[in-house]
Amino acid sequence: MAEATAEDELRSLIRDLVRIETENPPGNERACAEYIVEWFDDRGLDADLVREPYADRPQVGLRVGEGDPTLVVNGHIDVVPAGDRSEWTHDPYGGTVEDGRLYGRGSADMKAGVAVGMAATAALAEEVESGDLDGSIVFHAAIGEETAEPGTRTLLESGYDGDYGIVLEPTQLRAATSEKGLAWYEITVAGDPSHASHPDQGTNAVLAARPVLDALAEYDERIREREDDLVGNAYATVTMVEAGTKENVVPERATITVDRRFLPAEDVDEIDAEIDALLEEVAREHGVDAAWERTRTYESAAIDVDSELATVIRRHSAAAANADTDPWGIEASTDVRNFVNDAEMEAITWGPGDLAQAHTYDEHIELTNADAGLEALVGAAGELLEADR
Repeated sequence: MAEATAEDELRSLIRDLVRIETENPPGNERACAEYIVEWFDDRGLDADLVREPYADRPQVGLRVGEGDPTLVVNGHIDVVPAGDRSEWTHDPYGGTVEDGRLYGRGSADMKAGVAVGMAATAALAEEVESGDLDGSIVFHAAIGEETAEPGTRTLLESGYDGDYGIVLEPTQLRAATSEKGLAWYEITVAGDPSHASHPDQGTNAVLAARPVLDALAEYDERIREREDDLVGNAYATVTMVEAGTKENVVPERATITVDRRFLPAEDVDEIDAEIDALLEEVAREHGVDAAWERTRTYESAAIDVDSELATVIRRHSAAAANADTDPWGIEASTDVRNFVNDAEMEAITWGPGDLAQAHTYDEHIELTNADAGLEALVGAAGELLEADR
């Protein structure tokens, strides 16, 4: 029987990870974290189950070596729910391979990246431990990224930090040195309930919400003029409107959800003030009683486009996969903010797969891109950590 190649082992690892359902919500990461610890143990590497911030949802931290500099490779193991399974051509947790693609929830976002990080850590461990490489390597398998929970931040605060960080989200091996921030707002418009046979007795919160929706549309149009060379435009998108309890009851409350994508130059406190001002103007002009709450926040983050880390990973990505080497920023939000903003580390978002596949039916990863990712990451890490650099 032919010996398994590195590509065979990587593809098997991606399949195994995809087959472990880790949907969040509710947060089913435990089985996957335990698998990863066992995988490293089989290779003589002592990974830890980190039971913070949640004891019942452990994550994984591993440090190999004690020298400097230290490279941290990070991936999250939670995935968004698969949704209506009848819409999938392939079992979302089957790990089916067809025409060079591996299908399944989380295959692109981001278990292929996690697998590449695991395989690279294992491949570099011997050189690190022997002293052929001066530096150290740290691996993260974090929980809760899909719902802005403090998984990665907790790992960094627990000592699994370093000098460089790579968040292995799907970028088709293009290095992102900046990313947009994300803030979710819930705006609640108050009314007064009544029976629908006497609608004028109450105040219909749905109708009261109209001027708020109009103001949000104008706000979105205005802030789209704000632009960053790497990550594009700012947005304020209404994504949900919820109201009513029964067909024959005038609704007493309407809740509007807004997805606010913001630029590295914008500050979330200033955005809060903009939402305040918007609702105050609606109240003055239309007498609408509305309140807001920011329910979730992913901060924006940026480093120098010509940082050493980005320069090295671009060169190895171009050699392995002819990846685009132009300066670039990612429009989505990732845990790279915890590296740059909280741990004050030089960090990028980079990894195999196409972000357009994230959260879709029949999500998939091109396996050749994962193969190239492993080659590029091992090469770049070796250069960053080499003794004679």
